[in-house]
Amino acid sequence: MALGFLFRHMFKGWVLWGLLLILPTAPVSSGQQHPGEYAPADIQYGATVYGSQCTSCHGPNGDQISGVDLASGRFRNALSDDDLRRIVTTGIPGTAMTGRQLDAAEVTGLVAYLRNMRDFNSAPVALGDPARGRELFEGKGRCMTCHRVNGKGSHLAPDLSRVGSSRAPSSLLESLRNPSGVMMPINRPVHIVTKDGETINGRRLNEDSFTIQLIDDRERLLSLSKSELRQYTVSQTSTMPSYKNQLNDKEMSDLVAYLVLLKGR
Repeated sequence: MALGFLFRHMFKGWVLWGLLLILPTAPVSSGQQHPGEYAPADIQYGATVYGSQCTSCHGPNGDQISGVDLASGRFRNALSDDDLRRIVTTGIPGTAMTGRQLDAAEVTGLVAYLRNMRDFNSAPVALGDPARGRELFEGKGRCMTCHRVNGKGSHLAPDLSRVGSSRAPSSLLESLRNPSGVMMPINRPVHIVTKDGETINGRRLNEDSFTIQLIDDRERLLSLSKSELRQYTVSQTSTMPSYKNQLNDKEMSDLVAYLVLLKGR
């Protein structure tokens, strides 16, 4: 009888374990934040990341792909913030959604923006005369000493040939006023000293655990092994000056009006 009692209880245990394996379970909360709980600075920064990384496919309002409406929170393959982080960084196999090489701050900002996209206040910007803006860009503003547009200019700073397709007017205006505050981390200035004693200053283009790719202040495209470096410093301060005190409001409006039109050839 003792053996029969033992077998009966073992059988019940196996049945219960089998049911646990096949019955649906409630999702486990990861403690993630929800809309309204994201830092305003992260949301604002995420708007910039979205403008440069996502608008070409999803559009400025997040509804350019059929069946997806990012502003309304309608995603095909994501429910949680962790899902969004995974999709942003690794992509979705078999689709046009490829992963992006973003650092932790960019991913955090992008998720915060997506969760608050519908209510994000992108203040309207009064646009001026684009013809006068182009004159400022090529003249008084001296923008082409660092930037490049449609094959003309310098490689020291990011190419702006399509900036009007990826950045909202409010974001462009903020870049003129506070370039360090909205600078993409991958574009940050770097200072390098090699083990041979060579000093290199430039703009970071890409980086992994072992190498860094940059364009230096002589417009050379370089790929360096980190094991060969004596010093490697990434600056938080943009080399681009603020135009807040260099251009008046009218000139700012003209310059933004020109930048908005830059959508590539």
